[in-house]
Amino acid sequence: MAIRKIARMGHPVLSQVARPVEDPTAPEIHALVADMVETMIDANGAGLAASQVYEPLRVVIFQAPPERAPEGMDEEESYDHTVALTVLINPQIEILSSDMEDGWEGCLSVPGLRGLVPRHSEIIYRGVGLDGKPIERRAKGFHARVVQHECDHLDGVLYPQRMTDLSELIFESEVRHRIEAEALGEEEAADA
Repeated sequence: MAIRKIARMGHPVLSQVARPVEDPTAPEIHALVADMVETMIDANGAGLAASQVYEPLRVVIFQAPPERAPEGMDEEESYDHTVALTVLINPQIEILSSDMEDGWEGCLSVPGLRGLVPRHSEIIYRGVGLDGKPIERRAKGFHARVVQHECDHLDGVLYPQRMTDLSELIFESEVRHRIEAEALGEEEAADA
């Protein structure tokens, strides 16, 4: 296992459509996934796509633990306790609801920034695992957001491309100030 370098926004590998994996059980795919897990953990990420480590293959890994969910999100919405670290090869997403939810996202390939991104609130994702067996899960809330974010990488899409208002693209260091200002504004509006 090795910690790999993470491609940053602007590198051509991040704008490519990734190739399908022919044999998910192949030793080189297992080695890639082991490196991806080590890299994601080292970078304190919630997910990672193979494209982000310069391998344009349809492989994503993700986890949606409660401590990674945005503040104010209830436990049911933030995390499906049956899904910890997931390896998903050749993923497909089925949208279950046209309802969209705005949520703050960050990305290891867009370091130092956060953006308010609309995502479908409920999905089913399918693919195969490292053993070649099918995976199919229903996801909502933060879990659905993480899966959609990671799978976007496989189609050459970074979260800023999904944003509808670039004034909502901010530095991570300013998120706390932003939340405090919004809370103060809400309090003032309630007092009026």
